[in-house]
Amino acid sequence: MSDLKLVSSNRCFAGEVRKYTHASSATGCKMTFNIFLPDTAISSKDKVPVLYYLSGLTCNEDNMITKGGAIPYLSEHQIALVTPDTSPRGAGVEGEDGDWEIGTGASFYVDATEEPWRANYKMYTYVQHELQQLVAESFSIDSSHTSIFGHSMGGHGALVLALRNPGHYRSVSAFAPICHPTTSNWGRKQFSAYLGSNELEWAQYDATELVRSYNGPQLPILIDQGDADQFYSSEQLQPSHFVVASESGKHPVKLETRMQPGYDHSYWFIQTFMKDHISFHAKNLRE
Repeated sequence: MSDLKLVSSNRCFAGEVRKYTHASSATGCKMTFNIFLPDTAISSKDKVPVLYYLSGLTCNEDNMITKGGAIPYLSEHQIALVTPDTSPRGAGVEGEDGDWEIGTGASFYVDATEEPWRANYKMYTYVQHELQQLVAESFSIDSSHTSIFGHSMGGHGALVLALRNPGHYRSVSAFAPICHPTTSNWGRKQFSAYLGSNELEWAQYDATELVRSYNGPQLPILIDQGDADQFYSSEQLQPSHFVVASESGKHPVKLETRMQPGYDHSYWFIQTFMKDHISFHAKNLRE
């Protein structure tokens, strides 16, 4: 059993938001996450479905749960929410705090293979395996009803985890995700550092490349993108690449993409369409 330690607990919308820390074998350091538990899960009367949310560059475990506006809708649908941190923190990796696009707050949810990152930057393993096992063992969670979503770098992470683990997630959604990191400055820089120079290795963490070869149960995907997003206009995100790839795959996913006029890359955008995303996941988690 992990050394799970409760840091704080706050009553919110007929449930509790709790913050925990624990020692992670995947990252080799202390990790922190938040969880929203509806009252039915707290009382252990019923196990509830669970949503995981992966945040973007420079964020931590608090950004979404405090600014995303999700909790009223989660409470309505009786769904738990887990928001992990975006990287190891304080691991002592040389240069981890020197550049906001790489290192602390910028793991890109990969398992690094290159020095100096490889010992600690194992966020794919942390989120997909260690954290989810810990949550399933520690709370009244129905892990057979799991979905995932995220924003920007976290949208990239959510898509990658869902596409690489067919049948594990009931649905996946993303706000302004980095869709084709192997052809974007947000991706090539980080993958070179974390994964090395062999670009064939990068494809395992590229949603556009993964969706071409996806082979599993039909996966419901929802993507929202704002047309006033500066990172969309600078071609860091490239959602159109993902759309084309999804249509050309042998086993097409069930994809809905929406362009939202006037919206940018911020949490104001995320708040606006959060209800839609929770409803989308609630429908699929009930099936």
